[in-house]
Amino acid sequence: MSTATATLPAGLTTGTWAIDASHTEAAFTVRHAGISKVRGAVAVTEGTVTVGEDLASTSVSVTLDPATVSTGDANRDGHLKSGDFFDVEKFGQWTFVSTEIRPAGTSYVIAGDLTIHGVTQPVELETEFNGTAVDPFGNTRAGFEATATISRKDFGLTWNAALEAGGVLVSDKVVIALDVSTIKA
Repeated sequence: MSTATATLPAGLTTGTWAIDASHTEAAFTVRHAGISKVRGAVAVTEGTVTVGEDLASTSVSVTLDPATVSTGDANRDGHLKSGDFFDVEKFGQWTFVSTEIRPAGTSYVIAGDLTIHGVTQPVELETEFNGTAVDPFGNTRAGFEATATISRKDFGLTWNAALEAGGVLVSDKVVIALDVSTIKA
């Protein structure tokens, strides 16, 4: 099935769907010292899914705030916000803008440009459509889950420390996991 004729998932109707930041999470996981994982989250501050007649005319645009990074450790969060990593004073927001949405079996791939730390790189999000529902307040909602793996070095995030036994403190590979709720305008 070509992208140009790929139909929308059942239940997802045309129009503008605003990302509900209070019910959306952008999480990440990175290996620490080669033996454990650190998990954290960054707030999605705004976003829109504009659903066209088919996948080719559908788009996604999202803004995230790296100043909200939370890993459960205030010292680590402060270090991540510093010039060693995210440099939130200089690079105050991250963005994702889709360039293509295509079917992949029973799921979808949302390809787009991710900008972190002032660097834009192409990323593909493996995406599941979780359906639609009307909430108790009469809002029509649609839910999605997406994952991607990126190299932090590709975004200019190169700070690290050597370990005595070999290897480095922070892995280059970062796994991103999104849980998104949208409301139809």
